[in-house]
Amino acid sequence: MFVGGFLLIATAALIYLGFAERALDRLRLSDRAALGFIAAILLGGLLPDIPVGGNISVNIGGGIVPLILAGYLWSRAKSHEITRSVIAVIVAGAAVYLLMKVLPTEPTYAWLMDPLYAAAFVAGVVGYIAGRSRRGAFLAGSLAIIINDLAVQIENYMTGVAPATVIGGAGMFDAVIIAGILALGLAEVMGEALEHVSRS
Repeated sequence: MFVGGFLLIATAALIYLGFAERALDRLRLSDRAALGFIAAILLGGLLPDIPVGGNISVNIGGGIVPLILAGYLWSRAKSHEITRSVIAVIVAGAAVYLLMKVLPTEPTYAWLMDPLYAAAFVAGVVGYIAGRSRRGAFLAGSLAIIINDLAVQIENYMTGVAPATVIGGAGMFDAVIIAGILALGLAEVMGEALEHVSRS
C-alpha cells in the first residue's frame, strides 16, 4: 500500500495546487469530489476488510471505493462513452489476466519488482489505448486490476482451490492506483500533444 498511498498523496497535492484541473474537468470530477475519493481510498485501505463469504474478503479502499468511483464517473458520461469504456475495461482486464498467467506470482531474481506492478503498467497502457478518452482510460486501467482479481477468485472456486484472499488488498491496492493514474496520465499527455499538433 506504500506505493499506492504515495501516489494518491502526490495526486492530492497536485489537485490542491491546481495542477490537475484540466484532467479533472475532462473526467467531469470537481476538485472537492476528487479529494474526497482520494481520502476515501486512503482511509478505506486502513479499515478492516469486509468478508463476503468463504475465505474471500474485500478491501474498502482498494476494492469498494474504486467501484463506487467508477459508477460515479459512468453516471456522468454519455451512453456512447459508457459503451466504449466498458469495452475498454473488458479488454484491459483480459490483458492483465493473460499477463498474470505468465508472470511469477512473487518477485524473483529475474524480476526485481513486484509482478503486480508490471500488470499495473500493462493495465494503464492498454486502458489508455482502448479507452480513447481520459475517463475511459482511467476506468479501464483501474478496473482491469479488480476484474483480474475477481476472475482469479472465480477460477479458484471452480477448481476447488480456496486460499484466503482479499480483493483489492495488499499489492492489488497499489496496482489499482498505479494503473488508474498511469492510464489517466498517458491520456492527458497524449491528448495535450494531439491537440497541440492539430492547432499548429
